[in-house]
Amino acid sequence: MTTPRTAAIIVAAGTGTRSGSDMPKQFAMLAGRPMIAHSLAALSAHPAIDRVIVVIGENQQALLGEAVAGADHVIGGATRRLSVRAGLEALANPPRHPGLVPGSAVPQTPQPELTNHGGPRNTSGVTDGELVERVLIHDAARPFLPAAVIDRLLAALDAADGAFPTLPVADTLVNAQGDTVDRTGLSRVQTPQAFRFDAILRAHRDWAFEEPTDDAQMLRRLGGSVAMVEGDVMLDKITYPADFAAAEARHGASLISRSASGFDVHRLETGEELWLGGVLIPHDKGLSGHSDADVALHAITDALLGTIAAGDIGTHFPPSDPQWKGADSAQFLDHAAGLVRAAGGIIDFIDLTLMCEAPKIGPHREAMRARIADLLQLSTAQVSVKATTTERLGFTGRGEGIAAQAMATIRIGA
Repeated sequence: MTTPRTAAIIVAAGTGTRSGSDMPKQFAMLAGRPMIAHSLAALSAHPAIDRVIVVIGENQQALLGEAVAGADHVIGGATRRLSVRAGLEALANPPRHPGLVPGSAVPQTPQPELTNHGGPRNTSGVTDGELVERVLIHDAARPFLPAAVIDRLLAALDAADGAFPTLPVADTLVNAQGDTVDRTGLSRVQTPQAFRFDAILRAHRDWAFEEPTDDAQMLRRLGGSVAMVEGDVMLDKITYPADFAAAEARHGASLISRSASGFDVHRLETGEELWLGGVLIPHDKGLSGHSDADVALHAITDALLGTIAAGDIGTHFPPSDPQWKGADSAQFLDHAAGLVRAAGGIIDFIDLTLMCEAPKIGPHREAMRARIADLLQLSTAQVSVKATTTERLGFTGRGEGIAAQAMATIRIGA
């Protein structure tokens, strides 16, 4: 028995005018990364999900690329319904859209050729839904997506055409006149919503009514069966400026702190440049290594990799690989920081200690702090740079090399 192929669509085509942000809210920073990156990471990491497509608005490609480079995406329409339709059509007809690869886009309007149910005819040689059997449709404005909710939704599809998460209404409700409304039996609807792919695709193709607020109501109106599963407060929608602070607090309460260390040593040699902490320092000798031999950035890189148990710098950038000869160590640090963020981690603090007799680190300390902070998208208050000698003992004391030790502290989901 084969496992159903499952895809996910993230609807991120809005302008977010009520959020108070100077950019569409789905690309605004939240808990250390762009909002859209949270749900994309959660869906991509779930073992039951084979593919994720992001639906964005016109001219939002650059914003998406900056937020989550390489994400599959399509261009949405003027309404949420049309944006979801664009994502569904891209999944239904992949051979007809050869440009749907990381960083590409497909047209928002379907081809005009029709079937007997009013949608574009699939000329790819496969039946609609054959490649994708289940689909989750999620709003980017609900960034913190627990895996348990995904599990409940997919399990519900064993007995229903669709499923959506809900939470009971706890607050007192009133109407426009201020009269209390009975909240018995009322629930708040959340996303993602999960569907059998052929059922929700047909619902979108056959829709001829008023604009819906979600996809589950479309399926129910056209006769599909829809189940309700338990939602999660982490999925509360972000709409207004105050919602950002509330979401940060909810997310922060679910994180634990981790710290890890990194250590590196390189030999000082005549004729080499001396790079420390991403700063070129005038000196009669420089550090020798396969890359630019920046011991400071190497130690920080190893510390960050350690916080997510992702090996060490040599695992990701083998010194035997010629492509890293003379490489800027900022690339290594950027890679490690990207892995931490992809795992849902937030970098809180970096503490670096350099061990050498010369050169003097003090005159360059602030430049190093600023450069490291810039590379890691931190404030300088989150970066500490210290220096010490070894009282002329050992290889550093003899001026043969420089050593660096770093500690990185992050917050990440348990």
